[in-house]
Amino acid sequence: MGSLAISLNEKKLELERGVSAREALAKAEALKNDVVAAKLNGKVVDLGFPLSESGTLEPVALQSEEGIDVLRHSTAHLMAQAVMRLFPKAKLAIGPTVENGFYYDIDFSGQAFSAEDLPRIEEEMRKIVKERLPIRRQEVSREEAMAIWKPAGEIYKVELIEGLPEGSVISTYNQGEFTDLCRGPHAPDTGWLRVFKLMTVAGAYWRGDEKNQMLTRIYGTAWPTKDQLHDYLKRLEEAERRDHRKLGKTLELFTICDEVGKGLPLWLPNGAVLREELEKLAKETEWRYGYQRVVTPEITKAGLYKISGHLEHYKDSMFPPMTLPDEDEQFYLKPMNCPHHHMIFRSRPRSYREMPLRLAEYGRVYRYEKSGELAGLLRVRGMCMNDAHLYVPEDNLKDEFKAVIQMHLEYYNLLGIADYQMRLSLHDPAKDKFVADPEQWAKAERVCAEAMDELGIGYRVAYGEAAFYGPKVDVQFRNVLGREETNGTNQVDFVAAERFGLRYVGKDGQLHKPVVLHRAPLGTHERFIAFLIEHFIGAFPTWLAPVQVVIIPVAPELAEYGRKLKDDLYASFVRVVLDDSGETLNKKIRNATTQYKAPNLLIIGEKERTSESVTLRRYGLKRQETWPYAQFKEWLLDQVRRRTLPDRDIEE
Repeated sequence: MGSLAISLNEKKLELERGVSAREALAKAEALKNDVVAAKLNGKVVDLGFPLSESGTLEPVALQSEEGIDVLRHSTAHLMAQAVMRLFPKAKLAIGPTVENGFYYDIDFSGQAFSAEDLPRIEEEMRKIVKERLPIRRQEVSREEAMAIWKPAGEIYKVELIEGLPEGSVISTYNQGEFTDLCRGPHAPDTGWLRVFKLMTVAGAYWRGDEKNQMLTRIYGTAWPTKDQLHDYLKRLEEAERRDHRKLGKTLELFTICDEVGKGLPLWLPNGAVLREELEKLAKETEWRYGYQRVVTPEITKAGLYKISGHLEHYKDSMFPPMTLPDEDEQFYLKPMNCPHHHMIFRSRPRSYREMPLRLAEYGRVYRYEKSGELAGLLRVRGMCMNDAHLYVPEDNLKDEFKAVIQMHLEYYNLLGIADYQMRLSLHDPAKDKFVADPEQWAKAERVCAEAMDELGIGYRVAYGEAAFYGPKVDVQFRNVLGREETNGTNQVDFVAAERFGLRYVGKDGQLHKPVVLHRAPLGTHERFIAFLIEHFIGAFPTWLAPVQVVIIPVAPELAEYGRKLKDDLYASFVRVVLDDSGETLNKKIRNATTQYKAPNLLIIGEKERTSESVTLRRYGLKRQETWPYAQFKEWLLDQVRRRTLPDRDIEE
């Protein structure tokens, strides 16, 4: 069979070809009790994998990122085996790992199944764990695989096999009576899979196509230790408490209904306040940074998107075109504001004296997202973007890029947002989705990196995540579960000027091409507000809160004083509610806290009326204070003007 050379833990081993990864690790004294797999030349393999090439071998510990992925992948098979024992007529589809867990899509047609069956499946899984069934990999031909699954009526496995080219070598995994298609790798035996929990049941179309069979998707999670599982479940509880969809309903911020359409949120009065306050903040900030505001239409002729490249690079994320009865030209709902802003730049000759020209718009855009990918406000089909495009002489590019990043930081500091990371997204020359111009890519990527370094801002590099027209810095926010979402961006575009014929007259009297910066520090209203709802748990600072003050008279005869205060605050544009209902004081306070999460409650009794004062109770603070009303009003308006963050000394 011959020999091969393996490097392992600074040791050089001469081994017989075909020896298992387990045997090689053992020979190098690297097979510890927590080693669940191995890594051969950077690729994770089973411990039983026969080594057929020389190179570097490393142990994969169960607690490592790769080890946990192996654990979850194996637990998905464990769950599928338990399902087949309990529901032998079920048909299995696919069962991949996902962030923090795994799922398996299963066709239960003709068999009664519901979420109430999950404990039964978990119990059967525990039995299989105790059986410590060896998990063995076997490679078969396409024909052999078809002979295994076609007679069994496994229509989804057969479809997967049919999709593979002739001559394919297919890996299967066996544990006891159960065999599944899988690329692996897996744990050595089912005894490794002790810590898991099945979480939820959902519907999922086969292969994500709404024309296909609806399958049952069972989600689960698996961890190396019980403590890790416990911590994860606690984080889930916290995530549930912060869920923007749940809070959005409780606080009456937005609604999404089938009659209007999936992914098309309706903003209720309270939610509209959040949008307007953020837009007001953006307008004031952009004014200080030298921006000019523009407004553009929401549909455009197809030709504009041919020029911009969106029809070439972005068509799958655009809604289908519209053809008007009396016109031959097709129209599209706009997915981006940039082509419109380019046409505004091009609407008349430009001079270097105007540069950099900064055009800003909270513009509505529409993007086609598959229904299964829609998620509350985080992923929608209609959105309003904090967009701007800067037309910059090339020698000013770095300074303008830095100014945009500083604007990002200003917003995040104001809102108390600290858990985010800057991601420098670069192109991958091996992929054809990027504009082919190596010289411009090198120059633009260098400017972005130098700008971040000069600002002293840490960032990570992500290859292949750039826009098709240039590199960018994306701001990745992290939620309570550690999941990342992009909430802001700053993008260099070295293509637009050429495609749209954008030129300005320089000091030398000659025409020059500007570089374009696309930026959206506050992202879209939809995604940014979803993040803010979860960040503040719905208890917004006074300047942002939909209801800023709730006035609570302790007795009916004090309602007139309450109305006087309400009218005075309302005249100063304070969002104020008077609770003059017949409820008890405690019930009124509870309603103001849960229904509005109001940052300021004014309790008024006879003493307050007589002295023209108020007793202030602030959300999240144990103490309450009695202030002269005039002093409270002055303080309140100052809080709004300065957009201060709330003080908190207690949890909800």
